[in-house]
Amino acid sequence: MPLYLPAASGGSHAARRVAFLTTLFLLLLVLQTHAHAQRKRRAPPPGGRVAVVVDERLSALRDAPSLSANVLRRIGRGRLVAIAGARDAADGVTFYRVVVTRRTGGWLQADALVSASRAGDDARLLRLVRGSAEFDRVERVRIFLETFPRSRLRPEALLLLAEAAEEAAVKLSRDAARRLDDAEMEAGGAPLKSYYMSFNGLDRYRRQGVGFNFDAATKQFRYNGAAWREIVRHHSRSPEAERARVRLATLPAR
Repeated sequence: MPLYLPAASGGSHAARRVAFLTTLFLLLLVLQTHAHAQRKRRAPPPGGRVAVVVDERLSALRDAPSLSANVLRRIGRGRLVAIAGARDAADGVTFYRVVVTRRTGGWLQADALVSASRAGDDARLLRLVRGSAEFDRVERVRIFLETFPRSRLRPEALLLLAEAAEEAAVKLSRDAARRLDDAEMEAGGAPLKSYYMSFNGLDRYRRQGVGFNFDAATKQFRYNGAAWREIVRHHSRSPEAERARVRLATLPAR
């Protein structure tokens, strides 16, 4: 249903104030709804051990443990579910009976999920991360870091995150240069950095905890190096630590 804002009749101050407050209310409502959806997405449902969807290509929720069963819905990447049972299907695929919400459940292919309580799932997810590209890699490695905080593979996952972020910085710089008009920025009068650091292409990376700095001289984004710092700080004896130190040395001084 479309939403209509009250018109500012006669351009009066009171009418403009009503229009402004209505717009502000609607904006806050949208933000609150989005935040609630995000919390719901990350809140594990009751009913079994927690797992997370990492391969949405296989995450068809079915009404029976079979690849030919009816698809009830698709479960998005990053969604938490509760595993309540398992069954090996005749077609050679293992299915988990899962609870998605208090009212929604069904059967998911086991390959679509990883769980901190299942041995070897950290290695399996990291293989998927290595085979992923661009933002898919960023999102999947973030799931790895959240799901397996004590995995011995964590330093490698952090390096993969940093590599993906560096590649993203190049693409984001190119996209921002194409979409931000020099004449408009000059007319706007704000500092150049503010336009670039407000570029909407950064938003989905920020939601994954990936940050960038901006070099005004070259008009380029640079990855801020957070993953390298975590390796050096918490995994200083790992094989990845020396590579992280080398990469940190290339970052410009703040």
